[in-house]
Amino acid sequence: MKILVLNCGSSSIKYKLFDIESKQVIAQGGIEKIGLKGSFLKFPLPNGDKVILEGEILEHQSGIEYILGVLTSEKYGVIKSLSEIDAVGHRVVHGGEKFNSSVLITDEVIKEMVECIELAPLHNPPNLAGIYAVRELMGNIPQVGVFDTAFHQTMPAQSYMYGISYSLYEKYAIRRYGFHGTSHRYVSRKACEILGVPYEKQRIITAHIGNGGSLTAIKDGKSFDTSMGMTPVEGLLMGTRSGDIDAGVISFIMEKENIGTQAISTLVNKHSGLLGISGVSSDMREIKEAIANGNKRAQLAADIFNYRIKKYIGSYAAALGGVDILVFTGGIGENNIPTREAACTGLEFMGIEIDKEKNNQAQGVEAIISTDSSKTTIMVVPTDEEYMIAWDTKEIVSKKN
Repeated sequence: MKILVLNCGSSSIKYKLFDIESKQVIAQGGIEKIGLKGSFLKFPLPNGDKVILEGEILEHQSGIEYILGVLTSEKYGVIKSLSEIDAVGHRVVHGGEKFNSSVLITDEVIKEMVECIELAPLHNPPNLAGIYAVRELMGNIPQVGVFDTAFHQTMPAQSYMYGISYSLYEKYAIRRYGFHGTSHRYVSRKACEILGVPYEKQRIITAHIGNGGSLTAIKDGKSFDTSMGMTPVEGLLMGTRSGDIDAGVISFIMEKENIGTQAISTLVNKHSGLLGISGVSSDMREIKEAIANGNKRAQLAADIFNYRIKKYIGSYAAALGGVDILVFTGGIGENNIPTREAACTGLEFMGIEIDKEKNNQAQGVEAIISTDSSKTTIMVVPTDEEYMIAWDTKEIVSKKN
């Protein structure tokens, strides 16, 4: 079965075409700058060379049409016709309380996804645009929505409720939803598969650390708590997001700077985090370079970044009553050695012992980086959200048939 996975952002589309039985990626690539000058499609060839095709791509439908054209083209094609694609899986950011699992997309599902737009106004509209485009271009091909928030719908109320008037939850569904659920689900299951232990009997903390980041406490195979909230701002310090912040600070800044809700949202989403503190960059690689050159604000940014991760690990270990497996994933979690070391150092008293030599050798590969005596198995597991989406799509479409 061949599954096309689409991840439609506001100005981008990432895609992967899987042969799901063999777990083989047949083709992958992405479009950037949709609706902007200089838009292009970029994808790798089997020999490692990269192809960049520039063109005027004004909206998502023309972008997906471009992708489908390349997949079936004489020069770069990997399939002879679109009929070889059995289904399309979509990453959808926010499913609210309506979706606790991946679903076959129907008119009713689309209607409910539209109702979730106010919870993710920047993300859900382009996700929907991808679904509409596939309907237009590929007819009645089965489509599946895989929601970032769905995995966290198992959280108990004590984890997801905020300490505000309950009536606001009833009126507006204000609560913690969490994100990166597809990644947390994939790496937690993969870690148990690697270790040969039953997934439903483990206490697991997964740390998805990238430009955006979140930690999840997983108990007996279910999300118990997660660091992101109603929006992706809450929790860890991130590339450009503030993470946890006193709500009183928001109103204080708005009053002092004489700014409105849109400006304060831009501040905490786009101009905070590593970028805001360091004044250098939101990219950890550039932060590390600045630290090496003696930049004290860059060092402060990294210290706060790493400390937040450690603090959440400790709190989630308490929430779970101990931790059997700690997993690092995401661009920084998989590749940044100092962050993993800093996040674990000092937690030896609770059975988390990192092996520095093993940690130094683990970059972007599956690895166990804990000491032999550590009570908690510390791991690096590269995430594969696209494969998880493809797998869910296959499972749902197979049941339909």
